[in-house]
Amino acid sequence: MEAIVLQHINIEDPGYIKDLMIADGVQLKTIELDEGQKIPDDLSKFDAMFCMGGPMDTWMEKDYPWLIEEKKKIKEFVVDLKKPYLGFCLGCQLLGEAIGGKVVKSNNPEIGMLNVNFSENKSKDPLFSKFPDKITSLQWHSYEVQGLENNKDVILLASSPETKYQIFKYQNHAYGIQFHIEIKNTTVNDWGCVPEYKSALEKQLGEGALEKFDKEAQLNMESMNNYSKILYSKFKSDILNKD
Repeated sequence: MEAIVLQHINIEDPGYIKDLMIADGVQLKTIELDEGQKIPDDLSKFDAMFCMGGPMDTWMEKDYPWLIEEKKKIKEFVVDLKKPYLGFCLGCQLLGEAIGGKVVKSNNPEIGMLNVNFSENKSKDPLFSKFPDKITSLQWHSYEVQGLENNKDVILLASSPETKYQIFKYQNHAYGIQFHIEIKNTTVNDWGCVPEYKSALEKQLGEGALEKFDKEAQLNMESMNNYSKILYSKFKSDILNKD
C-alpha cells in the first residue's frame, strides 16, 4: 500500500495513525505544501490520501496560493478517481468544499477536549460502527463545513453541540473528521508552539490554558489511541481492501 499525505505544517502529521502505518509497512509519500512541495501529477498510483490540519483556513488562497491546486487534487482523487480519503480538521473542510459544501466561521470555536455524538448512521458504517455513541476528542478549530444537506452522496455520522459535520462520509470511500483522533503524547505541546494555535487556545480558554489542555489530553490519550487503532484497522480492511 502507498499513501499520499498532504501536510500544511510539519508538526501536524498523521500522528499515532502514522506510527501504525509505518509499523504496517505502508509506503508514505508526504507532501509539505507550506514548504513549496508539489502534489504529483499522477495520483492514480496512490491507494489512499490523508489530508491533515493546519493553521490556515480554506479561504486563504491569496496568502497560501498552493491551496488552489490542493483543492483541485483532492477533488480529482475523491470525486473523479473515487479513491480512499481521510481528512482531519482542515483536511475535513477541504473535502467538504471539494464535494460542494462551504466552510464558514463557527458561531463558537471548539478548542479543548470535547464530546462528539454519533448519529444512528454509525451502526452501518464500516469505520465507526465499533465506536461508542459518544467520545471525547481533541478539538482545535474555528471554522466548519456546512451546506452538505442536499448532497445525496453525503452521510452525516457525528455532530457536536457547536458543529453539525464533525464526521461525514462521501459515498463509501472518503471521510471528513473535524476533530483530532490521531494525536500522540507530544501533540498538544507541539501545536502550542504555533502562534496561531496558541493565540486561539488562550483566547478560548484563558492564559495558561496550554498546560491544562495537555493534562486533559493525556487523561484521554489511551482511549483516543484505541480509537485510532480501530479507525486505521477498519479503513485498511473495509475501505482499502474491500475489493
